[in-house]
Amino acid sequence: MERAALRLLGRRVRQLRKQHAWSQEHLAEVAELHENYVSRVETGTQEPGLFVLLRLCRALNIAPGELLEDFSLRALKRLRLK
Repeated sequence: MERAALRLLGRRVRQLRKQHAWSQEHLAEVAELHENYVSRVETGTQEPGLFVLLRLCRALNIAPGELLEDFSLRALKRLRLK
């Protein structure tokens, strides 16, 4: 399901943010996003576009692959994306 994929991505964003010991507000500020948007991404209720993902990567100082590392081939098969 797509919601499962969004939740998986959200958990990864939250994990990376907490590794930096940042609040959602701080990540939002550094990524030039609204705090509520970051919250919705982390809870899997917001589907971020490519440029938002790139902003998050830039803010967290990571490569896009690191953001998506939880999306292994096995995980993708389980998600049954439409």
